[in-house]
Amino acid sequence: MKIYTRRGDDGTTGLLFGGRTEKDSLQIEANGCVDEAQAALGWARSLAEGELAQQIISCQRDLWILMADVASAPDARERLVDGRTRVGASMVDALEAAIDHWSAFVEMPTEFVVPGETQLSAALDVARTVVRRAERAAVRCHVDGGYVVGYLNRLSDLIWTLARVAEGDQHRPVRTVTTQESS
Repeated sequence: MKIYTRRGDDGTTGLLFGGRTEKDSLQIEANGCVDEAQAALGWARSLAEGELAQQIISCQRDLWILMADVASAPDARERLVDGRTRVGASMVDALEAAIDHWSAFVEMPTEFVVPGETQLSAALDVARTVVRRAERAAVRCHVDGGYVVGYLNRLSDLIWTLARVAEGDQHRPVRTVTTQESS
């Protein structure tokens, strides 16, 4: 099977359940951002182990569902199925449960966090910012009803929490350098 089809050479791309749209449409921009988020999570997962790695891959798999939801032709949305091709309320609930679970492992910082304490936490913080961009893009493309935006909002919260867990004892508050110290 060849990877190329040449159908997109005219600047359009296919939608789930048929139809085509411009590659620069808001809908496709949102899916592109989600695709980037999934790849950024893959980078983080490559640095993770055990339960943390399993949590990340679970989120990556959910993003396939979210991309199907966003990539659906507007007149075919009734064909979507919660948890398979459409984000459902239970998926958002599962993220909230995961946030609660992981929050128990670390005392949450009360100050701004400067990313980069560990390779894994830095990768997770990059993934979080890409998810936030995907959320903004999803808001712009106005996915009718559903839980796409809420899912992305919770996902960024979960990833932030995972990054703090990944820092472990490495987390340090930021201190301000005074003028005398810098001279």
